[in-house]
Amino acid sequence: MQNAFKSDEEVVIYSDTREAASSIASMLARKCTVREKQLHVADYQLSERMGAERKTTQDFISSIMDGRLFRQLHELKAEFELPILIVEGQSLFDTEVAIHPNAIRGAVAAAVADIRVGMIWTKNPSETADMLFALAKREQVAEKQGIAIRGKARFLSENQQQEFVVAGLPKISTLKAKALLKHFGTPEGVFTASEEALRQVPGIGEGIARAVRRLLERKYEKSILED
Repeated sequence: MQNAFKSDEEVVIYSDTREAASSIASMLARKCTVREKQLHVADYQLSERMGAERKTTQDFISSIMDGRLFRQLHELKAEFELPILIVEGQSLFDTEVAIHPNAIRGAVAAAVADIRVGMIWTKNPSETADMLFALAKREQVAEKQGIAIRGKARFLSENQQQEFVVAGLPKISTLKAKALLKHFGTPEGVFTASEEALRQVPGIGEGIARAVRRLLERKYEKSILED
């Protein structure tokens, strides 16, 4: 990998191409060098060891509900020594989505304590841009950490791969995936478990068990996008 860090005072931030519409890249361009790339993991790479994922509060809540959050954070942690999650917008507890506050608190606690991802809250895109620049400047100027674009993701352990497979089931977060794997021993044990057996696992209620079995038993239909 060619190091893109040029001098002691230059700050370079890689921005994922999907973030181009957020206006943050243009705000950052007024402060430092911004290079748009399709990043494998993270929305912004701030140094060789630091990557940041950005979510609006609405997206953060939605990602808890559909199980994306923990998969994304595990991937971020696997790729970067210092993973950062920036949550932008109104309070997490003021959104219109119906989700119990304890579910939000549990997700935040798991992100920080279990996955070891640093979380930062900002009010708007302008604050997000300021925070990204401050982090990148500290990394690249104060800490002398270069920035090189990452190619392939790091290999995940077999345990993590098993968790990702099980967490792909409907309404199954990484935490629930771990509980299922501990209970049944293997992904195969999870996939072949009956609805009644699934309900015996703490945190897996009747609705989740039914949704899992429905998906696993449903006949695959050819996508309209396929030839």
